[in-house]
Amino acid sequence: MLLRRRLTSLLSTSIVSPRPTLTLTPSPSSQSSLHFLPHSPNPNPSFSANGKASALGCVQGVRAYSSLLSLNDLRPRVPRKQKTRKGRGIGSGKGKTAGRGHKGQKARGSGKLGFEGGQTPLRRRLPKRGFKNPFSLTFQPVGLGKIAKLINAGKIDSSELITMKTLKDTGAIGKQIKGGVRLMGRGAEHIKWPINLEVSRVTVRAKAAVEAAGGSVRRVYYNKLGFRALLTPEWFEKKGRLLPRAARPPPKQKDKVDSIGRLPAPTKPIPFFTEENEAASGSST
Repeated sequence: MLLRRRLTSLLSTSIVSPRPTLTLTPSPSSQSSLHFLPHSPNPNPSFSANGKASALGCVQGVRAYSSLLSLNDLRPRVPRKQKTRKGRGIGSGKGKTAGRGHKGQKARGSGKLGFEGGQTPLRRRLPKRGFKNPFSLTFQPVGLGKIAKLINAGKIDSSELITMKTLKDTGAIGKQIKGGVRLMGRGAEHIKWPINLEVSRVTVRAKAAVEAAGGSVRRVYYNKLGFRALLTPEWFEKKGRLLPRAARPPPKQKDKVDSIGRLPAPTKPIPFFTEENEAASGSST
């Protein structure tokens, strides 16, 4: 490409630009002198204005063509450093043993990851820090303000029992419920009517706000299979299975829940029995 541009530039300068000609002119003195005179007119009348214009147009066309990118000059984007091809002859420098040397463990194959030749590996030299509790629970938080907003929008009926399935179907919580739902006290000032809820955990502020409005909050227990039966009961119908029975809470969670979760999803709350009601019922019997 560079050679073509140089040739075209030389050709154009040789055709268009006039050159001074060396002519011998007689002088009064005996010795002849050399003088540079301008280019004499063309003796051939046929190659006058038309020939010069055609030559000039040809040169301009060549210049315009040489300045543009042509299809035969296109090249693919090939990286300058080619990939090393091993085991392809001694001329490449990586033939025969392919850079692995003669014999030995590293020449025959890859070793075990983390193996350091027999010494104690790094993963065993470093001390252990902390542990992962296999019985830990992850709760999805939901605030009272969000529930009040959904009630005002008409998505939740405050006269019915609000379960975790209701919160999931209305978009108050996400779809992935691992350990349950925790009711938070954010936006408690928006609760001005009685509501009944069933969640996994509840904060002191949220419980006080709901009870002050005349409602109730019950902490219920569901295991992993129970959550599936509560949230997606159609899965059991699709598989042709019956809904499982509600599981009892483990001994360490008995003081953290009020009752066992009910299946399928309940629609009416269970009333709380206070000590006065229990005493009155006992005396009547």
